[in-house]
Amino acid sequence: MPTHPLAEVFGYPITNKDEEALQHQINRICPFGNRVPNCTKDKQNDPLGVCSVYDGDNVTITCPIRFRQNWMITAHAASFFFPPETKWTSLTEIRLNDKKDRSAGNIDVVLVAYDDQGKVTDFGSLEVQAVYISGNIRKPFERFMQDKSITDLDWRRERNYPRPDYLSSSRKRLAPQMIFKGGILKEWGKKQAVVVDQRFFSTLPQMAEVDKSQADIAWLIYDLILNAEKNVYELKLIRTVYTEFKASLDKITTSEAGPINRFIESIQEKLEDKLNDNPPDAPTLTDIVLS
Repeated sequence: MPTHPLAEVFGYPITNKDEEALQHQINRICPFGNRVPNCTKDKQNDPLGVCSVYDGDNVTITCPIRFRQNWMITAHAASFFFPPETKWTSLTEIRLNDKKDRSAGNIDVVLVAYDDQGKVTDFGSLEVQAVYISGNIRKPFERFMQDKSITDLDWRRERNYPRPDYLSSSRKRLAPQMIFKGGILKEWGKKQAVVVDQRFFSTLPQMAEVDKSQADIAWLIYDLILNAEKNVYELKLIRTVYTEFKASLDKITTSEAGPINRFIESIQEKLEDKLNDNPPDAPTLTDIVLS
């Protein structure tokens, strides 16, 4: 367990005491292309400015806006969606409706190809999935914000030490997105790109890879690499995995069965506990009538 969970606060490691880092932390500024200059994560008037946390000796991204560094994710997605030399731009938070005009959710980023007259010729969907946190991340964040001179924060003995929750991130967020939004895009024959970090992707079931030309989905897998000279983390594309839509969805939404004996043992224990409670016998309808 690391001494504390905070890898980046408002874009910078807590050990970075440069003027630029302190200005971002004091003024709660997001350096990664948020819709407004300030961070708005969790609460607009009291943002939770944690961009990434430690996972052992590694770092994992917990804020989707963190992936927007230099907007490289759009360039990498465009290389999957469109032929070279295509004119394209990006639009954020685009609502997607189903056949009955019910919302299937917002697409994080839509990349739009257009011709010389500015008419849409193609598009693709870019979804960004950061990692959920279990435990309480706000308390160590608030402790740091009270005294930004801290460099050796020790949080190991505190209750609810925050950790990445990869399982919830895939089952509660990523899988529903792929089912509802991804299903519509697949029916339309449109390509999708999913942005995740390396540690999150490593927890997903192994998916069958296909050639780029056959793929419905490009998994853009990133990592944060520490630039020791500048004391900042830099976003890097580690690899791209190409998959088909249905095969990926089946893998992510289907749980692998463990031994049935373990389940039988658990319900056997529950049954024995219940039978050993010896609750008082409730009268039956026959007993009431005969009395």
